[in-house]
Amino acid sequence: MTTTLPCRWVSIEFFRASRLLAGAIALVCWAGAGWAADGWLTSYNDALAAAERTGRPILTVFTGSDWCLHCRKLEEKVLHTDTFARWAEDRVILLMIDLPQQGISQEERQARSRVCIKYGVRSFPSTLLIGPDGGRITGQSGYTGQSAEAWVAALNGHLPPLAGKATGPAGEADEVLSSLDKAVETARDAKRPILLMVSRRGDAEATTRVASLINDPEFESLTRDHFVVASVPQAADASPKAAQLDDLVGSAELAADGVELIVTDDGKTPLYTQSGAQPPHRIVSGLRRFLAARQTVRR
Repeated sequence: MTTTLPCRWVSIEFFRASRLLAGAIALVCWAGAGWAADGWLTSYNDALAAAERTGRPILTVFTGSDWCLHCRKLEEKVLHTDTFARWAEDRVILLMIDLPQQGISQEERQARSRVCIKYGVRSFPSTLLIGPDGGRITGQSGYTGQSAEAWVAALNGHLPPLAGKATGPAGEADEVLSSLDKAVETARDAKRPILLMVSRRGDAEATTRVASLINDPEFESLTRDHFVVASVPQAADASPKAAQLDDLVGSAELAADGVELIVTDDGKTPLYTQSGAQPPHRIVSGLRRFLAARQTVRR
């Protein structure tokens, strides 16, 4: 005996099954594409810890891996290219915040959604450059088909130089450090003064200002030869290290967008201070006057 099912019921069930199968295939394909592999982190907290440890900013890509067409184009034309891989190496921490329609737990979806809310992300794909202090440096929404070269070039101006390949005291003296204690130790070995660049934690404008100054050729040339440079955010707690930095700055809290440049030998006594709001050539002139005066006194 054969049971005949109504055509309408068969069509609906076939359509539902097809959708489930297509979704499963899509998830397998996207997993194979390596969105959360090959150096990409998927945990915001893990990425922030890595950024604090290395001093590198976090390149965060917000995507919907099983439904966002432009996300897939960004992956194919930029993120999976040799150009991007070479650029990202030793420059950034890679973080992928993926919100697919299927395939993740509700707990994970909520955790990733909180990152979107924290940085005001409302469209996919979106890309953010986040500082080691969690502050937003720069960002862009959407993808319009740029080449990998053009896409990374738009981020280059916001990146501080990173020297993860250098090792030992001599190499560290040429890095931009992120710890006052490390700067003091390195300066002692290198026999150079410390140039601190201090800004409020999470201040995006100040972070961008510091990055622009570090990338200025004249500033980079002078500081590479004469200073140990450290970029340190001002902490909002009452720890001894925070108090030490406040004593150097001479203020409990910097103004919004403010950057203070401080020269010190021991991390405790300021020898020279200057506002980071000035144009780079004025900052360089001031530092040269400091070095000249220091040389005169030592003669």
